[in-house]
Amino acid sequence: MDKTFDKWDNRFMQLAETVGSWSSCYQSNRQIGAVIVKQKRIMTTGYNGAPSGINSCRDKGECLRRKLNIPSGTRHELCYAVHAEQNAIAQAAKMGINLEGATLYCTHQPCVICTKIIINAGIKRVVYKHGYPDEFSLELLKEAQIQLDKMPE
Repeated sequence: MDKTFDKWDNRFMQLAETVGSWSSCYQSNRQIGAVIVKQKRIMTTGYNGAPSGINSCRDKGECLRRKLNIPSGTRHELCYAVHAEQNAIAQAAKMGINLEGATLYCTHQPCVICTKIIINAGIKRVVYKHGYPDEFSLELLKEAQIQLDKMPE
């Protein structure tokens, strides 16, 4: 993918990385952030963390996924965290923001669960920086004709 990214793409990805640093995930390599944009305007942001009112794994002092030895890219339901993309889309729904035609910037490639939500939210472009072991999500994005752009790491 020899795509050229403009200054706006770079700015929004930098913001996604900053938002990801707010994550309450116990694993430092899982600081994931998302920014949803329409017409160069920020609609919402999200980071991975426990649902409102639920103690995060950082609060609990351990990662449930590590404790259970769950490989990355599998058994998404066995984690206290809501993914960054899910949090950003949920925030839009809560605030009554229409995401039809929006671009989602995320530090990591979306998993299949996030991909299904992205498709149904009407997001038309996903920009990410780091890969994720989920080929099925890539297949669904392609079938849904969502533009997928990987930025250099």
